[in-house]
Amino acid sequence: MNQDYICHMLHSFIENYFGKQHIHSIHALAQAGSNRKYYRVILNNQQSYIACENENIAENETFINFTSFFLAKGISVPNIMQVHPDKKHYIMEDLGNTCLLDSVLSNKDENQFIPLYEQSLLGLIKMQLEGGKGIDFTQCYAASQFDKNAVLADLNYFKYYFLDLHDLVYNKTQLQTEFDHLAHNIASIPNEYFMFRDFQGRNIMIKDHKPYFIDYQGGMRGPLQYDVASLLWQAKAALPFDLKESLYQYYKKQLSAQFVMDEKTFDQQYYSVLLIRLLQVLGAYGLRGIIEQRNHFISSIPYGLQNIEEWITHYATAIDSYPTLQGILKQLCNESMKKKYPMAKSLNNKTLKVLVQSFSYKKGIPADESGNGGGFMFDCRGILNPGRFEAYKKLTGRDQPVIDFLENNTQMPTFIHYAKKMVAISVEDYMERGFEHLQISFGCTGGQHRSVYCTDAMAKMLREQYGVEVHVKHLIQDEKNWIN
Repeated sequence: MNQDYICHMLHSFIENYFGKQHIHSIHALAQAGSNRKYYRVILNNQQSYIACENENIAENETFINFTSFFLAKGISVPNIMQVHPDKKHYIMEDLGNTCLLDSVLSNKDENQFIPLYEQSLLGLIKMQLEGGKGIDFTQCYAASQFDKNAVLADLNYFKYYFLDLHDLVYNKTQLQTEFDHLAHNIASIPNEYFMFRDFQGRNIMIKDHKPYFIDYQGGMRGPLQYDVASLLWQAKAALPFDLKESLYQYYKKQLSAQFVMDEKTFDQQYYSVLLIRLLQVLGAYGLRGIIEQRNHFISSIPYGLQNIEEWITHYATAIDSYPTLQGILKQLCNESMKKKYPMAKSLNNKTLKVLVQSFSYKKGIPADESGNGGGFMFDCRGILNPGRFEAYKKLTGRDQPVIDFLENNTQMPTFIHYAKKMVAISVEDYMERGFEHLQISFGCTGGQHRSVYCTDAMAKMLREQYGVEVHVKHLIQDEKNWIN
Protein backbone atom coordinates (compact mmCIF):
# COMPACT_ATOMS: atom_id res chain seq x y z
CA MET A 1 0.00 0.00 0.00
CA ASN A 2 1.34 3.43 -0.99
CA GLN A 3 1.18 5.82 1.92
CA ASP A 4 4.23 8.06 1.82
CA TYR A 5 2.34 10.99 0.30
CA ILE A 6 -0.77 10.76 2.53
CA CYS A 7 -0.95 12.67 5.79
CA HIS A 8 -0.97 10.48 8.88
CA MET A 9 -4.42 11.67 10.00
CA LEU A 10 -6.10 10.76 6.70
CA HIS A 11 -4.24 7.46 6.44
CA SER A 12 -5.38 6.40 9.91
CA PHE A 13 -8.92 7.48 9.10
CA ILE A 14 -8.97 5.34 5.95
CA GLU A 15 -7.50 2.31 7.75
CA ASN A 16 -9.95 2.60 10.64
CA TYR A 17 -12.92 2.76 8.29
CA PHE A 18 -12.02 -0.03 5.85
CA GLY A 19 -9.64 -2.11 7.95
CA LYS A 20 -5.97 -2.18 7.05
CA GLN A 21 -6.12 -5.78 5.87
CA HIS A 22 -8.78 -4.95 3.24
CA ILE A 23 -6.89 -2.11 1.54
CA HIS A 24 -5.02 -2.88 -1.65
CA SER A 25 -3.72 0.60 -2.49
CA ILE A 26 -4.26 4.32 -2.04
CA HIS A 27 -3.47 6.61 -4.98
CA ALA A 28 -3.47 10.40 -5.06
CA LEU A 29 -5.58 11.94 -7.84
CA ALA A 30 -4.58 14.98 -9.86
CA GLN A 31 -5.50 18.28 -8.26
CA ALA A 32 -7.61 20.74 -10.21
CA GLY A 33 -7.97 24.42 -9.33
CA SER A 34 -8.73 24.00 -5.62
CA ASN A 35 -6.66 23.09 -2.57
CA ARG A 36 -8.67 19.94 -1.94
CA LYS A 37 -6.72 16.68 -2.20
CA TYR A 38 -8.40 13.49 -3.38
CA TYR A 39 -7.23 9.89 -3.09
CA ARG A 40 -8.61 6.73 -4.63
CA VAL A 41 -8.79 3.89 -2.13
CA ILE A 42 -8.84 0.47 -3.80
CA LEU A 43 -9.81 -2.54 -1.71
CA ASN A 44 -8.71 -6.13 -2.19
CA ASN A 45 -12.17 -6.97 -3.58
CA GLN A 46 -11.61 -4.37 -6.36
CA GLN A 47 -14.14 -1.90 -4.96
CA SER A 48 -12.91 1.69 -4.85
CA TYR A 49 -13.75 4.85 -2.92
CA ILE A 50 -12.59 8.46 -2.81
CA ALA A 51 -11.04 10.04 0.30
CA CYS A 52 -10.87 13.81 0.54
CA GLU A 53 -8.56 16.04 2.58
CA ASN A 54 -9.44 19.72 2.84
CA GLU A 55 -8.38 22.22 5.51
CA ASN A 56 -11.35 24.47 4.76
CA ILE A 57 -13.86 23.16 7.30
CA ALA A 58 -16.60 25.60 6.28
CA GLU A 59 -16.38 24.42 2.69
CA ASN A 60 -16.51 20.78 3.80
CA GLU A 61 -19.55 21.39 5.99
CA THR A 62 -21.37 23.04 3.10
CA PHE A 63 -20.57 20.14 0.76
CA ILE A 64 -21.62 17.54 3.33
CA ASN A 65 -24.88 19.33 4.19
CA PHE A 66 -25.78 19.94 0.55
CA THR A 67 -24.99 16.31 -0.29
CA SER A 68 -27.26 15.02 2.46
CA PHE A 69 -30.09 17.23 1.20
CA PHE A 70 -29.68 16.25 -2.46
CA LEU A 71 -29.45 12.52 -1.72
CA ALA A 72 -32.71 12.72 0.23
CA LYS A 73 -34.33 14.30 -2.83
CA GLY A 74 -33.06 11.59 -5.19
CA ILE A 75 -30.57 13.84 -6.96
CA SER A 76 -27.50 12.11 -8.40
CA VAL A 77 -24.60 13.16 -6.20
CA PRO A 78 -21.89 11.01 -4.53
CA ASN A 79 -22.82 9.26 -1.33
CA ILE A 80 -20.62 10.27 1.63
CA MET A 81 -19.69 7.16 3.59
CA GLN A 82 -17.87 8.65 6.59
CA VAL A 83 -16.78 12.04 7.93
CA HIS A 84 -13.82 12.44 10.30
CA PRO A 85 -14.60 14.24 13.59
CA ASP A 86 -12.20 17.03 12.59
CA LYS A 87 -14.37 17.64 9.47
CA LYS A 88 -11.21 17.98 7.38
CA HIS A 89 -11.43 14.47 5.95
CA TYR A 90 -14.23 12.36 4.52
CA ILE A 91 -14.77 9.23 2.43
CA MET A 92 -17.27 9.09 -0.41
CA GLU A 93 -18.48 7.07 -3.36
CA ASP A 94 -16.14 6.71 -6.34
CA LEU A 95 -17.82 7.91 -9.54
CA GLY A 96 -14.90 6.95 -11.78
CA ASN A 97 -12.70 9.02 -14.08
CA THR A 98 -14.98 9.94 -16.97
CA CYS A 99 -16.68 13.32 -16.97
CA LEU A 100 -19.11 14.81 -19.47
CA LEU A 101 -16.37 16.91 -21.07
CA ASP A 102 -14.37 13.73 -21.74
CA SER A 103 -17.39 12.29 -23.54
CA VAL A 104 -17.62 15.39 -25.74
CA LEU A 105 -13.92 15.48 -26.59
CA SER A 106 -13.72 11.77 -27.36
CA ASN A 107 -16.90 11.55 -29.48
CA LYS A 108 -17.24 13.48 -32.73
CA ASP A 109 -20.75 12.06 -33.19
CA GLU A 110 -23.04 14.42 -31.28
CA ASN A 111 -25.63 11.69 -30.91
CA GLN A 112 -23.23 9.94 -28.55
CA PHE A 113 -23.27 12.72 -25.95
CA ILE A 114 -26.49 14.70 -26.51
CA PRO A 115 -28.47 12.25 -24.31
CA LEU A 116 -25.96 12.87 -21.51
CA TYR A 117 -26.52 16.62 -21.80
CA GLU A 118 -30.27 16.14 -21.73
CA GLN A 119 -30.05 13.92 -18.65
CA SER A 120 -27.76 16.48 -17.00
CA LEU A 121 -30.21 19.29 -17.70
CA LEU A 122 -33.08 17.26 -16.25
CA GLY A 123 -31.01 16.64 -13.13
CA LEU A 124 -30.09 20.31 -12.99
CA ILE A 125 -33.75 21.39 -13.04
CA LYS A 126 -34.51 19.06 -10.15
CA MET A 127 -31.50 20.34 -8.20
CA GLN A 128 -32.40 23.98 -8.87
CA LEU A 129 -36.06 23.67 -7.89
CA GLU A 130 -35.71 21.28 -4.95
CA GLY A 131 -32.71 23.17 -3.63
CA GLY A 132 -34.50 26.49 -3.90
CA LYS A 133 -37.42 25.18 -1.87
CA GLY A 134 -35.54 23.32 0.83
CA ILE A 135 -31.88 24.24 1.24
CA ASP A 136 -30.86 26.47 4.13
CA PHE A 137 -28.76 29.04 2.29
CA THR A 138 -27.21 30.22 5.54
CA GLN A 139 -25.11 27.02 5.19
CA CYS A 140 -23.31 28.45 2.14
CA TYR A 141 -19.64 28.84 2.98
CA ALA A 142 -19.14 31.79 0.64
CA ALA A 143 -21.90 34.09 -0.65
CA SER A 144 -25.44 33.00 0.17
CA GLN A 145 -26.95 34.48 -2.99
CA PHE A 146 -26.03 35.83 -6.40
CA ASP A 147 -26.88 39.40 -5.52
CA LYS A 148 -25.54 42.69 -6.85
CA ASN A 149 -22.28 42.38 -4.90
CA ALA A 150 -21.67 38.87 -6.23
CA VAL A 151 -22.28 40.01 -9.82
CA LEU A 152 -19.94 42.97 -9.36
CA ALA A 153 -17.31 40.63 -7.94
CA ASP A 154 -17.49 38.54 -11.15
CA LEU A 155 -17.29 41.60 -13.39
CA ASN A 156 -14.33 43.03 -11.51
CA TYR A 157 -12.67 39.61 -11.53
CA PHE A 158 -12.75 39.84 -15.32
CA LYS A 159 -11.52 43.42 -15.23
CA TYR A 160 -8.54 42.87 -12.91
CA TYR A 161 -7.41 39.44 -14.12
CA PHE A 162 -8.03 39.66 -17.86
CA LEU A 163 -9.00 43.08 -19.16
CA ASP A 164 -6.27 45.00 -17.31
CA LEU A 165 -3.63 42.51 -18.44
CA HIS A 166 -4.11 43.61 -22.06
CA ASP A 167 -3.64 46.93 -23.83
CA LEU A 168 -7.31 47.67 -24.46
CA VAL A 169 -8.63 51.23 -24.56
CA TYR A 170 -11.66 52.12 -22.41
CA ASN A 171 -12.93 54.66 -19.89
CA LYS A 172 -12.57 53.11 -16.45
CA THR A 173 -15.12 55.38 -14.77
CA GLN A 174 -17.75 54.74 -17.42
CA LEU A 175 -17.11 51.01 -17.32
CA GLN A 176 -17.58 50.90 -13.55
CA THR A 177 -20.87 52.80 -13.92
CA GLU A 178 -22.04 50.29 -16.51
CA PHE A 179 -20.92 47.38 -14.34
CA ASP A 180 -22.94 48.79 -11.46
CA HIS A 181 -26.04 49.16 -13.60
CA LEU A 182 -25.67 45.71 -15.16
CA ALA A 183 -25.16 44.12 -11.73
CA HIS A 184 -28.33 45.80 -10.46
CA ASN A 185 -30.32 44.38 -13.40
CA ILE A 186 -28.93 40.87 -12.98
CA ALA A 187 -29.66 40.95 -9.25
CA SER A 188 -33.32 41.79 -10.00
CA ILE A 189 -33.86 38.49 -11.86
CA PRO A 190 -35.92 36.00 -9.79
CA ASN A 191 -33.36 34.08 -7.75
CA GLU A 192 -35.28 31.76 -5.45
CA TYR A 193 -33.46 28.71 -6.82
CA PHE A 194 -30.32 26.71 -6.08
CA MET A 195 -27.48 27.93 -8.30
CA PHE A 196 -24.74 25.31 -8.70
CA ARG A 197 -22.32 28.12 -9.64
CA ASP A 198 -19.83 25.96 -11.61
CA PHE A 199 -22.12 23.64 -13.54
CA GLN A 200 -19.81 22.47 -16.33
CA GLY A 201 -18.66 19.27 -17.98
CA ARG A 202 -15.78 18.57 -15.60
CA ASN A 203 -18.18 18.59 -12.65
CA ILE A 204 -20.53 16.06 -14.20
CA MET A 205 -19.21 12.52 -13.85
CA ILE A 206 -20.54 9.75 -16.08
CA LYS A 207 -21.00 6.39 -14.39
CA ASP A 208 -22.96 3.55 -16.01
CA HIS A 209 -24.12 6.01 -18.70
CA LYS A 210 -25.69 8.26 -16.06
CA PRO A 211 -24.58 11.77 -15.00
CA TYR A 212 -23.65 12.53 -11.38
CA PHE A 213 -22.90 15.99 -10.03
CA ILE A 214 -19.84 16.94 -7.95
CA ASP A 215 -18.20 20.12 -6.60
CA TYR A 216 -21.42 22.03 -5.83
CA GLN A 217 -20.13 23.38 -2.50
CA GLY A 218 -19.92 26.86 -4.06
CA GLY A 219 -23.68 26.80 -4.62
CA MET A 220 -25.96 29.64 -3.53
CA ARG A 221 -29.37 31.13 -4.14
CA GLY A 222 -29.51 32.47 -7.68
CA PRO A 223 -31.29 32.71 -11.06
CA LEU A 224 -32.07 29.63 -13.15
CA GLN A 225 -30.24 30.90 -16.24
CA TYR A 226 -26.72 30.89 -14.77
CA ASP A 227 -26.15 27.15 -14.60
CA VAL A 228 -27.56 26.26 -18.01
CA ALA A 229 -25.38 29.02 -19.49
CA SER A 230 -22.32 27.62 -17.69
CA LEU A 231 -22.87 24.13 -19.07
CA LEU A 232 -23.78 24.89 -22.66
CA TRP A 233 -21.12 27.58 -23.16
CA GLN A 234 -18.21 25.77 -21.51
CA ALA A 235 -15.25 26.97 -23.54
CA LYS A 236 -13.34 23.70 -24.00
CA ALA A 237 -16.50 21.76 -24.95
CA ALA A 238 -16.88 24.14 -27.93
CA LEU A 239 -20.42 23.00 -28.73
CA PRO A 240 -21.72 24.31 -32.07
CA PHE A 241 -24.10 27.24 -31.64
CA ASP A 242 -27.06 25.34 -33.11
CA LEU A 243 -26.53 22.54 -30.59
CA LYS A 244 -26.27 25.00 -27.71
CA GLU A 245 -29.54 26.59 -28.82
CA SER A 246 -31.23 23.21 -29.21
CA LEU A 247 -30.20 22.12 -25.70
CA TYR A 248 -31.27 25.49 -24.29
CA GLN A 249 -34.71 25.04 -25.87
CA TYR A 250 -34.86 21.53 -24.40
CA TYR A 251 -34.06 22.94 -20.96
CA LYS A 252 -36.79 25.58 -21.25
CA LYS A 253 -39.34 23.02 -22.43
CA GLN A 254 -38.64 20.76 -19.44
CA LEU A 255 -38.64 23.75 -17.10
CA SER A 256 -41.96 25.05 -18.44
CA ALA A 257 -43.59 21.80 -17.33
CA GLN A 258 -42.81 22.84 -13.75
CA PHE A 259 -44.28 26.37 -13.79
CA VAL A 260 -45.59 29.06 -16.11
CA MET A 261 -42.81 31.21 -17.53
CA ASP A 262 -42.61 34.30 -19.73
CA GLU A 263 -40.28 32.90 -22.37
CA LYS A 264 -39.29 36.24 -23.92
CA THR A 265 -38.33 37.71 -20.55
CA PHE A 266 -36.51 34.51 -19.58
CA ASP A 267 -34.48 34.65 -22.81
CA GLN A 268 -33.48 38.29 -22.32
CA GLN A 269 -32.33 37.51 -18.79
CA TYR A 270 -30.43 34.47 -20.09
CA TYR A 271 -28.45 36.57 -22.58
CA SER A 272 -27.28 38.95 -19.83
CA VAL A 273 -26.50 36.22 -17.30
CA LEU A 274 -24.60 34.32 -19.99
CA LEU A 275 -22.37 37.35 -20.61
CA ILE A 276 -21.57 37.58 -16.89
CA ARG A 277 -20.53 33.93 -16.91
CA LEU A 278 -18.36 34.31 -20.03
CA LEU A 279 -16.55 37.30 -18.56
CA GLN A 280 -16.04 35.56 -15.21
CA VAL A 281 -14.50 32.59 -17.02
CA LEU A 282 -12.07 34.87 -18.87
CA GLY A 283 -11.07 36.29 -15.49
CA ALA A 284 -10.32 32.77 -14.28
CA TYR A 285 -8.25 32.07 -17.39
CA GLY A 286 -6.32 35.28 -16.81
CA LEU A 287 -5.56 34.51 -13.16
CA ARG A 288 -4.80 30.79 -13.55
CA GLY A 289 -3.24 31.02 -16.99
CA ILE A 290 -1.56 34.37 -17.60
CA ILE A 291 -0.59 35.14 -14.00
CA GLU A 292 -0.07 31.64 -12.53
CA GLN A 293 1.14 30.25 -15.89
CA ARG A 294 -0.98 27.08 -15.86
CA ASN A 295 -0.92 25.82 -19.44
CA HIS A 296 -4.39 24.29 -19.37
CA PHE A 297 -5.96 27.69 -18.68
CA ILE A 298 -3.80 29.49 -21.25
CA SER A 299 -4.88 27.01 -23.92
CA SER A 300 -8.52 27.73 -23.01
CA ILE A 301 -8.30 31.49 -23.67
CA PRO A 302 -8.92 31.23 -27.47
CA TYR A 303 -12.10 29.27 -26.77
CA GLY A 304 -13.22 31.85 -24.22
CA LEU A 305 -12.66 34.66 -26.72
CA GLN A 306 -14.49 32.69 -29.39
CA ASN A 307 -17.47 32.45 -27.04
CA ILE A 308 -17.43 36.24 -26.64
CA GLU A 309 -17.45 36.70 -30.41
CA GLU A 310 -20.32 34.24 -30.77
CA TRP A 311 -22.25 36.02 -28.02
CA ILE A 312 -21.81 39.36 -29.80
CA THR A 313 -23.01 37.84 -33.07
CA HIS A 314 -26.27 36.59 -31.60
CA TYR A 315 -27.06 38.56 -28.45
CA ALA A 316 -25.35 41.97 -28.67
CA THR A 317 -28.66 43.84 -28.36
CA ALA A 318 -28.71 42.80 -24.68
CA ILE A 319 -26.08 45.50 -23.99
CA ASP A 320 -27.28 48.26 -26.31
CA SER A 321 -27.28 50.64 -23.34
CA TYR A 322 -23.68 49.77 -22.36
CA PRO A 323 -21.43 51.42 -24.99
CA THR A 324 -18.19 51.09 -23.01
CA LEU A 325 -18.72 47.37 -22.45
CA GLN A 326 -19.68 46.96 -26.11
CA GLY A 327 -16.41 48.56 -27.15
CA ILE A 328 -14.41 46.27 -24.86
CA LEU A 329 -16.09 43.13 -26.21
CA LYS A 330 -15.32 44.20 -29.79
CA GLN A 331 -11.68 44.75 -28.88
CA LEU A 332 -11.54 41.26 -27.36
CA CYS A 333 -12.47 39.90 -30.77
CA ASN A 334 -10.11 41.97 -32.91
CA GLU A 335 -7.28 40.57 -35.01
CA SER A 336 -4.53 41.42 -32.53
CA MET A 337 -6.22 39.35 -29.81
CA LYS A 338 -6.71 36.46 -32.23
CA LYS A 339 -3.03 36.57 -33.13
CA LYS A 340 -2.07 36.66 -29.46
CA TYR A 341 -4.34 33.70 -28.66
CA PRO A 342 -4.69 31.67 -31.87
CA MET A 343 -7.12 28.80 -32.16
CA ALA A 344 -5.79 25.41 -33.18
CA LYS A 345 -5.78 25.04 -36.95
CA SER A 346 -9.22 24.32 -38.40
CA LEU A 347 -8.58 21.18 -40.40
CA ASN A 348 -10.49 18.04 -41.35
CA ASN A 349 -10.63 16.09 -38.10
CA LYS A 350 -13.47 13.80 -39.17
CA THR A 351 -11.47 11.08 -40.90
CA LEU A 352 -8.21 10.83 -38.93
CA LYS A 353 -8.10 8.19 -36.21
CA VAL A 354 -5.07 8.14 -33.94
CA LEU A 355 -3.94 5.16 -31.86
CA VAL A 356 -1.73 6.12 -28.93
CA GLN A 357 -0.30 3.26 -26.91
CA SER A 358 2.22 2.37 -24.21
CA PHE A 359 4.29 -0.80 -24.26
CA SER A 360 7.23 -2.56 -22.66
CA TYR A 361 10.43 -3.10 -24.64
CA LYS A 362 10.79 -6.36 -22.70
CA LYS A 363 7.69 -7.61 -24.52
CA GLY A 364 8.73 -6.34 -27.93
CA ILE A 365 7.67 -3.51 -30.22
CA PRO A 366 3.93 -3.52 -31.02
CA ALA A 367 2.89 -4.27 -34.60
CA ASP A 368 1.17 -1.74 -36.84
CA GLU A 369 -2.19 -3.42 -37.44
CA SER A 370 -3.33 -0.74 -39.89
CA GLY A 371 -0.89 -1.92 -42.52
CA ASN A 372 0.23 1.63 -43.25
CA GLY A 373 3.58 1.47 -41.49
CA GLY A 374 5.25 4.62 -40.26
CA GLY A 375 3.92 6.60 -37.35
CA PHE A 376 5.94 7.41 -34.26
CA MET A 377 7.85 5.20 -31.83
CA PHE A 378 9.18 7.08 -28.81
CA ASP A 379 11.72 5.47 -26.47
CA CYS A 380 11.12 6.80 -22.93
CA ARG A 381 13.98 4.88 -21.34
CA GLY A 382 16.22 7.96 -21.35
CA ILE A 383 14.00 9.44 -18.63
CA LEU A 384 14.74 8.53 -15.00
CA ASN A 385 12.56 5.53 -14.13
CA PRO A 386 10.20 6.03 -11.12
CA GLY A 387 10.12 2.24 -10.82
CA ARG A 388 13.60 2.35 -9.29
CA PHE A 389 12.10 3.86 -6.15
CA GLU A 390 10.14 1.80 -3.67
CA ALA A 391 7.42 4.45 -3.25
CA TYR A 392 6.43 4.21 -6.92
CA LYS A 393 6.91 0.52 -7.74
CA LYS A 394 3.25 -0.40 -7.37
CA LEU A 395 1.97 2.79 -9.03
CA THR A 396 1.60 3.65 -12.71
CA GLY A 397 2.03 6.73 -14.87
CA ARG A 398 -1.58 7.67 -14.12
CA ASP A 399 -1.01 8.08 -10.40
CA GLN A 400 -0.36 11.60 -9.13
CA PRO A 401 2.82 10.79 -7.16
CA VAL A 402 4.38 9.35 -10.33
CA ILE A 403 3.16 12.31 -12.38
CA ASP A 404 4.66 14.72 -9.85
CA PHE A 405 7.96 12.80 -9.84
CA LEU A 406 8.21 12.77 -13.65
CA GLU A 407 7.28 16.43 -14.03
CA ASN A 408 9.44 17.77 -11.19
CA ASN A 409 12.45 15.44 -10.98
CA THR A 410 13.16 14.29 -14.54
CA GLN A 411 13.54 15.58 -18.09
CA MET A 412 10.01 14.40 -18.90
CA PRO A 413 8.52 17.91 -19.48
CA THR A 414 11.13 18.58 -22.18
CA PHE A 415 10.72 15.08 -23.67
CA ILE A 416 6.94 15.20 -23.98
CA HIS A 417 7.01 18.82 -25.18
CA TYR A 418 9.13 17.94 -28.21
CA ALA A 419 7.23 14.70 -28.79
CA LYS A 420 4.01 16.71 -29.04
CA LYS A 421 5.66 19.20 -31.40
CA MET A 422 6.82 16.39 -33.70
CA VAL A 423 3.48 14.63 -33.71
CA ALA A 424 1.61 17.90 -34.37
CA ILE A 425 3.42 18.31 -37.69
CA SER A 426 2.15 14.96 -38.96
CA VAL A 427 -1.33 15.34 -37.47
CA GLU A 428 -1.89 18.68 -39.22
CA ASP A 429 -0.52 17.31 -42.49
CA TYR A 430 -2.61 14.11 -42.26
CA MET A 431 -5.77 16.09 -41.50
CA GLU A 432 -5.15 18.43 -44.41
CA ARG A 433 -4.61 15.51 -46.81
CA GLY A 434 -7.51 13.42 -45.48
CA PHE A 435 -5.44 10.53 -44.15
CA GLU A 436 -7.25 8.09 -41.91
CA HIS A 437 -4.73 6.58 -39.50
CA LEU A 438 -1.75 7.47 -37.36
CA GLN A 439 -0.09 5.28 -34.75
CA ILE A 440 1.96 6.70 -31.87
CA SER A 441 3.72 4.39 -29.44
CA PHE A 442 5.64 5.11 -26.24
CA GLY A 443 7.88 2.39 -24.85
CA CYS A 444 9.75 2.06 -21.57
CA THR A 445 11.27 -0.81 -19.63
CA GLY A 446 8.11 -2.21 -18.06
CA GLY A 447 5.29 -0.31 -19.75
CA GLN A 448 4.13 0.94 -16.36
CA HIS A 449 5.31 4.47 -15.57
CA ARG A 450 6.98 6.64 -18.22
CA SER A 451 5.22 5.24 -21.30
CA VAL A 452 1.81 5.37 -19.59
CA TYR A 453 2.31 9.01 -18.61
CA CYS A 454 3.39 9.97 -22.14
CA THR A 455 0.51 8.11 -23.79
CA ASP A 456 -2.12 9.83 -21.69
CA ALA A 457 -0.47 13.25 -22.14
CA MET A 458 -0.31 12.83 -25.92
CA ALA A 459 -3.91 11.63 -26.16
CA LYS A 460 -5.13 14.59 -24.11
CA MET A 461 -3.29 17.05 -26.34
CA LEU A 462 -4.67 15.51 -29.55
CA ARG A 463 -8.26 15.55 -28.31
CA GLU A 464 -8.16 19.09 -26.97
CA GLN A 465 -6.05 20.70 -29.67
CA TYR A 466 -7.24 18.90 -32.80
CA GLY A 467 -10.49 17.16 -31.88
CA VAL A 468 -9.47 13.97 -33.65
CA GLU A 469 -10.71 10.53 -32.72
CA VAL A 470 -8.12 9.07 -30.33
CA HIS A 471 -7.91 5.47 -29.14
CA VAL A 472 -5.69 4.75 -26.14
CA LYS A 473 -4.12 1.39 -25.33
CA HIS A 474 -1.82 0.57 -22.43
CA LEU A 475 -0.66 -2.84 -23.60
CA ILE A 476 0.95 -4.02 -20.37
CA GLN A 477 -1.48 -2.43 -17.94
CA ASP A 478 -4.56 -3.47 -19.92
CA GLU A 479 -3.36 -7.08 -19.66
CA LYS A 480 -3.40 -6.66 -15.88
CA ASN A 481 -7.01 -5.38 -15.98
CA TRP A 482 -5.89 -2.37 -13.98
CA ILE A 483 -8.30 -0.21 -11.99
CA ASN A 484 -8.22 3.44 -13.07
